[in-house]
Order: sequence, then structure tokens, then C-alpha cells
Amino acid sequence: MFSVRISVLGTGYLGATHAAALARWGHIVSGVDVDPHRVDLLSRGVAPFHEPGFADLLREGVASGRLTFSTDVAAVDGADVHFLCVGTPQLDGADGADLSALWAAVEALAPELGRDALVVGKSTVPVGTAALLQERIDDLTPPNHGVEVAWNPEFLREGHAVEDSLRPDRLVLGTASDAAEARLRAVYCRLLADGVPVVRTDLQTAELAKASANVMLASRISVVNVLAQVCEAANADIGRLTEILGLDSRIGPQYLSPGIGFGGGCLPKDLRAFSSRAGELGVDTAAQLLGAVDDVNTYQRQRTVDLATRLLDGRPRGRRVAALGAAFKADSDDIRDSPALSVATSLAAVGARVRVHDPEAGRHLSGRSDLETRDTVESACDGAELTLVLTEWAQFAALDPVALGSVVARRVVVDGRLVLDPHRWTRAGWTVHALGRGDPWPPADTARRAG
Repeated sequence: MFSVRISVLGTGYLGATHAAALARWGHIVSGVDVDPHRVDLLSRGVAPFHEPGFADLLREGVASGRLTFSTDVAAVDGADVHFLCVGTPQLDGADGADLSALWAAVEALAPELGRDALVVGKSTVPVGTAALLQERIDDLTPPNHGVEVAWNPEFLREGHAVEDSLRPDRLVLGTASDAAEARLRAVYCRLLADGVPVVRTDLQTAELAKASANVMLASRISVVNVLAQVCEAANADIGRLTEILGLDSRIGPQYLSPGIGFGGGCLPKDLRAFSSRAGELGVDTAAQLLGAVDDVNTYQRQRTVDLATRLLDGRPRGRRVAALGAAFKADSDDIRDSPALSVATSLAAVGARVRVHDPEAGRHLSGRSDLETRDTVESACDGAELTLVLTEWAQFAALDPVALGSVVARRVVVDGRLVLDPHRWTRAGWTVHALGRGDPWPPADTARRAG
């Protein structure tokens, strides 16, 4: 085991977590970002976002002296391996990926690159980007400088990013030479010693890996939400149906939970960027299939708003609604393209008085005029005529329906993530609604038999 001098360009969610993990493995890591506020926080060992375990990992790296941060790209001097971890958001007004930050990072990095440096992309990009980066770097560096581009996609799940970094289920090394592979193996020698599977492949396949994984996951979620729609129409139970499907070894139980849909900074934009790039390559069927996946996902949000409006007698204006959850998923404070926030703001837009509580994401809502934020579940639910569970936080699943029933005006709840025990809540006098579980669920005779 030995240390490698490494730079990480871009210290957002991906880059900061990756840099801290590299430092844990004993490497000397310089993180570079254009945001001085973020760099200041990271340099002091303060996490700029919520992610379980990240704050401790960051503090450990900074305290050891192996992990430093700067706004000056010259801080990469002496590094042999450079990871590109900048954001690749959706283009304004189009489905493709905005690579402006990636190109800016390469332009800034090129003058600092030493001979035979390795530039490794981790950002999710359209297939073919690595080849274009190699051409640009060749143009920006002296002849025969020997700088090579490789691709090493990330597979981090928000809420599990530290675990996914320190104990990934696979490593993908997209390289054009044995030398580049050997250098990446040196970077990940701790993981290789632990037996983490490695797939070496070409640059194009490595570029496709993360986006393809997200396309598969997004499609699976939308399919199960279509099944939920059929269950509602047929008066069937989506919870039991997914239990049955999950026991099929060909399908498995992962990502079989229906609800208000997927969101966040990855799945929606990666789905659209993949479809856009596939169209550029002449694969027209991608737009048909993935467009439907996207449409189903968006519709889930509107279906939830429609259900909430119906439960408010079609007259939401002035009615008090409690929205439990704002982050797009539990164990995160990320509100980018959040289905929970979309539902809450849509109800506020038609006049409902929406109070929102989220254990971590609430601070990102301060100053909004359309939503009221509350620090506790009880204060959000005080006097509520309708309660919505919109993010699958464990503390929401563990709520005491009897105690909560004493503060609301009406014991009516929409379980947007299928995390509540409907029998327990109905026995406490609540009417429980959920997409895919009839209206309401369970029927009274079912609740009696279960009791």
C-alpha cells in the first residue's frame, strides 16, 4: 500500500465525498472548487451538505493533513492523477447535459498538468465525451506530453454515499492503455485488497455505465408506478403485489416501491440526457421508451396533488395541509427536482396553506413565501386537515398515529411513500390513502381482520 498525489476538481456532493474517501485510503488529496464559501467550509472540516458519515470522514481527512481544499487550480501541482467531479446538469430548455463546467475545468487544469498525468472523469457525461476531452487536452498541452484520459464512473446513492465510496459493489475502469489501468489500480489498491470486483473496459462503455444504471432504475420505478395505477383501477393492493414480485429471483425486491416518483440531481437529468444522446446516435426508440418513463414519473406527482385536492373536497384554498418531507429522498437534504417539494408547492399554488417539515432539508426552504417551514412534525401538523408523507424518513414511518391524531384537525393521511403501517394508523382513527392501495386503504373489514 502506498499513497498517490491526487487532485479532485469539483467538490460538490460527488467530489467532496470522493476526495474524503481517497484521503481515508492514505492518498494526498487536493480538492479544487470555484465556490469560495464551499471551499472555506470544507477546509475547516465542515460538511456543506447532509450525508450520513460524511462529516466524520471529512474531519478525519482535514485533521490528518492529507486532505486540503482551494479555489486556486495551481493547488493541483505535483498531483499525478486528476479526477473530474464537476456537475453536469440538464441544459436549460433542452434534455441534453450541460458540460460547460467540465470544459471549464479542463481549460483551467491543462496548464497545470505534469508530463504523463492521468485525467480521470467521474462525472456522468454523454457517451463520446472522453474522446473529445482527450482531443482538447492534446491541443492544450505540449506535444508528446503524454497526458491520458480515463473514465471511472461513480455509483453513489445519496444517503449511502460514504458506504458506496468505501465499500462499493464494483469498480469500472475505462482506459485506453494498460498503464492507465495500473495507475487507477494503485489509487484503489485498498478496495482491490478487499476483493471489490473490477471491470476494465473501453472509454465509451465506462461513460455509459452510470447513465445506463440510472435508466434501468428509473424505468423500474416508473413500471411499478404503472402497476400501482392498475391496482387502484382494479381495487387490488400494490403492497402485496410488489411483495409477490420481489420474491421472484428474476426481479428481486429492490426499487419496487411505488409512490410519488423519483427525483434528485441524477435520475431525471441522466434519463433525459441518455435519451437525447441516443437520439443523436440514431437510436430513436430510446426517446419513445424513456419519454414514457419520464412521463409516468411526472404524472405521479400530479396524481398525488389530485388525490390531495379531492380529499380537501375539491376546495384547497385556505385549507391547512401538513407536508412531511421536502428532500427527494431520506437521509439527504437535497431538494433538486424533489417530488416531495413539487407536490407541496403545487398545493400551495392552488391556495392551500402548506406547512413543511423535513429533518434536514427544511433549512433550504427559508425565505419562501409559498410554504411555511416548521421544525417539528407536531408543529407542521397542528390543525392540519390533511397530512402528506412525502419523503421516506425513518422517523416519519415511526410516528405515533395516536399522538399525532391529537394535534391535527382531521385524521386523514396520504402515504406518498408507502412507509406507514396502514392497520396501525386506521386503528388509531385515521383514514389512510396511498397511490396503488385503493381509496382509502385498507377497507374497514380488512382492518378488523388484521387486528
